[in-house]
Amino acid sequence: MSEQLLLLGEGKVLPEWIDYNQHMNVAYYVLAFDHATDALLAHLGMDAEYPAREGGSSFALEMHVTYDRELQCDEPYLIYTQLLDADSKRLHFFHQMIHATDGWLAATNEVITMHVGMAERRAAPFPPGVQQQVDQLFAAHQNLPRPDKAGRVIGIRRKAD
Repeated sequence: MSEQLLLLGEGKVLPEWIDYNQHMNVAYYVLAFDHATDALLAHLGMDAEYPAREGGSSFALEMHVTYDRELQCDEPYLIYTQLLDADSKRLHFFHQMIHATDGWLAATNEVITMHVGMAERRAAPFPPGVQQQVDQLFAAHQNLPRPDKAGRVIGIRRKAD
């Protein structure tokens, strides 16, 4: 992984995360990615106390998950994150879950979030300190290669006759 990507999650597949197919259940991939999203927001100045402290928060608008290779019980994983785009209210980022010892891609999670003023529960600009952090991270990531799986559209691929 690129040294410029943020390492925002690590752990191992817990026994209670295993489903009847004997691999990590889809819900727990999303849970692990959600924890990485929380770590990204904290990195940008929007930690768990941010809503009470600043009156703002971040809501998910859209999310895409790919399941590339199954993880099984006790397997370790790392989650790396790249900020793909940002403006005064939104973040577009991409998480990659990597097998921590073997290095293969297990899953990806692409997300767009919106900054929200909690009193109105409507879109609101980032405060200046957060915007500065967003701008710095975006500048650091904007020249990184775009992940192959970013921007995918869901659908059944058909072979041409």
